[in-house]
Amino acid sequence: MGMAKVCLWDASDFLPQHSASASVRKKDHMMDSEMMEAEASSHLQPQASSSGQNDVVRDLLTLARQLISQGKPSQALQAVVAAMKTRGGDEAVFQSLHRAREVYRSRLQENAAVDQLASLFAECAIAEAQPVVIEPPANNINQSITPDPDAHGHETSILAESGRMQVVLDAVSDGSSFICLKCGGLVSNHRKEEHYAYWCC
Repeated sequence: MGMAKVCLWDASDFLPQHSASASVRKKDHMMDSEMMEAEASSHLQPQASSSGQNDVVRDLLTLARQLISQGKPSQALQAVVAAMKTRGGDEAVFQSLHRAREVYRSRLQENAAVDQLASLFAECAIAEAQPVVIEPPANNINQSITPDPDAHGHETSILAESGRMQVVLDAVSDGSSFICLKCGGLVSNHRKEEHYAYWCC
């Protein structure tokens, strides 16, 4: 009987240990599965939030394009800034706006240089196509005559108005051009006949 008691005691002693280790293993398994779920959700969450961010950015840029086509550039800029902020924060907005400002300034400088060159070409073309000054008298071709609008009843020449009277004087003094008495234009000696035939008829 003592033996049975010992066996029973041993069995009862074994049973609680077995159930305790089973519950510990069960808890470990639950903790492992919870950790795996947490890791999986942490991996999925950035992907989902990244996908959500991409959708938000895409929607904001689409809205910006619509606003530009509607003639609302300020609101379009706000949408673009919001998209940049969503994607990269305030630092991304600052860098993008700084870069845009630099590009704008460099293009302004390029445009100013192009405008100056175009203006110079336009002035030359006007001076060539429509020179306006006075012709010297026929008896003294080499003598240069300064235009006198009051004496001849003509308007002031374009070259004189733009402060280029010296161009007129130089052209007449070197003998390459003359000042037409009819229209007050500065005309090349090579085009004298055409000028009288077609310009001052």
